[in-house]
Amino acid sequence: MFGAPIFRDRVQAGQLLAEKLRVESRLAHPLVLALPRGGVPVAFEIARDLHGDLDILLVRKIGVPGDEELALGAVASGGVRVINEALAEHLKISAAAIEALTAREQREIEHHERLYRDDRAPLPIVNRDVILVDDGLATGATMLAAVRAVRQQNPRRIVVAAPVASVAACKEFRRHADEIVCLHTPEPFYAVGAWYQDFSQTTDQEVCAKVTG
Repeated sequence: MFGAPIFRDRVQAGQLLAEKLRVESRLAHPLVLALPRGGVPVAFEIARDLHGDLDILLVRKIGVPGDEELALGAVASGGVRVINEALAEHLKISAAAIEALTAREQREIEHHERLYRDDRAPLPIVNRDVILVDDGLATGATMLAAVRAVRQQNPRRIVVAAPVASVAACKEFRRHADEIVCLHTPEPFYAVGAWYQDFSQTTDQEVCAKVTG
């Protein structure tokens, strides 16, 4: 059985996460990058509380063929890709198949960039304190792609922030980010949605409304 929900919804989770970031991270005018779609309402609350700039970073999970929920890896805006090579070898997924899956998800990223940005350029990352936000971290594959995409653009600091995460994901990001902030790391983890009373899907319209403001 799943544990009892921790958060009412993503808005409350974002408010609580913002409070922790304000007290512990002390970032001046950060750039808050949300991973759409679920990370957007969380990031919106953080950007508002910390008086930061809000933008999005598109990341798509690369699912295992026939078991799309199982993450083979992820691809982020800018063409950054993370692949679980051990899993690919174990499942005998060919390099050609991985390239085809990557190309499919890259097309989805390009489509959603056009949908969400409405011709607005991404906010500059160079020399900024960047907070990368999602509504939860299970394996962390998509967030890892996001961190690598941001790192290429020379930020001053990268903070990964999530209301809830697996212990393994939090431990992993201590190696990849300058700081990791998680409110709760329940074990066993089950799934991100298990810890929200309301985990209804964030719509494209909600993303556009919050990002374009």
